[in-house]
Amino acid sequence: MKIGDKHYRSLWWDHSQQVLQIIDQRRLPYEFQIQNVESLQDYLDAIFQMRVRGAPLIGATAAYGIAHAMSQDPSDNNLQRAWDALYATRPTAVNLRWALDRCRQVMANTPEAERADVSLNLAHNIADEDVGINKSIGEHGLTLIRDIASRKNDGEPVNVLTHCNAGWLATVDWGTATSPMYHAHDANIPVHIWVDETRPRNQGALTAWELGNHGVPHTYITDNAGGHLMQHGQVDLVITGTDRTTSRGDVCNKIGTYLKALAAFDNNVPFYVALPSPTIDWTLSDGVAEIPIEERAEKETTHIQGTNSSGSVDTVRVTPECTPGGNPAFDVTPNRLVTGLITERGICEASAIGLAKMFPEFAKAT
Repeated sequence: MKIGDKHYRSLWWDHSQQVLQIIDQRRLPYEFQIQNVESLQDYLDAIFQMRVRGAPLIGATAAYGIAHAMSQDPSDNNLQRAWDALYATRPTAVNLRWALDRCRQVMANTPEAERADVSLNLAHNIADEDVGINKSIGEHGLTLIRDIASRKNDGEPVNVLTHCNAGWLATVDWGTATSPMYHAHDANIPVHIWVDETRPRNQGALTAWELGNHGVPHTYITDNAGGHLMQHGQVDLVITGTDRTTSRGDVCNKIGTYLKALAAFDNNVPFYVALPSPTIDWTLSDGVAEIPIEERAEKETTHIQGTNSSGSVDTVRVTPECTPGGNPAFDVTPNRLVTGLITERGICEASAIGLAKMFPEFAKAT
């Protein structure tokens, strides 16, 4: 997407330096900083410290991490070491395992002397595929927004609520949940986006920063305001992303998504999830029982980052010194609360049958 007049992906390969470059998302929306990722430890830190975040972007980053490892030592032992280290960084988003498994499978059929080049090309392909997937999700999701707009008065916007950042910054480009919004705005359909702050890391600020750069009208709201807005008819549609979706359509996403789904269900507001197929975990069925939920550092809940009166980025404590913080990073929304899944192949029911019809080749393989 664009920052000013320049188009950026969330990561890209610098051919002159032969190095991966990323946008350090810990500094956003206050500072725009580009970083080189030059060692395996850099890759591990980028994912774990959430310099890169979002299931699709994590997967693409991990693929480049494997390519880096193969450029240093293409042996099977080093491949496994890199796979293990990268996999341990974030346990919930399934795209990480999907990308690592794909890289390992390709390397298994590649002579060691060719692994450096083959793995780098594979990482490029995974990144490019993600862009195509998210563009298609946007085109399919656009039909939902266009249908609602057709029933509005001229000039009246379609009000969409989203949670966390399932945007360009969480993918290689376009985003998942935001892709339909960008497509609608670019098609001159009036839209207005309610952006949840998404505590504890306030990732809604990333969504607001993105939307602002693209010129999409939006309003930043507290996490607890969504239900109120739905009660008063101010939300036409909810679209969120997902970090892992089970074979029957249970959706794991940033903590707080489940509460938005409950509020949407109670107020008859359509609740859709933008779902790239690599985010489906065909090995799981019961999301609540089976998906591992990452427990992150308590400091993310007891402290908050922002800019101070002098304009510098600062971190302050918001709780008493003696109060511990609990920080489950994700929750699971059961499929019964999901109106539909917006995939790169179209929109389907959030169910085992719906997903099997949309992706029969994967469903049959499990």
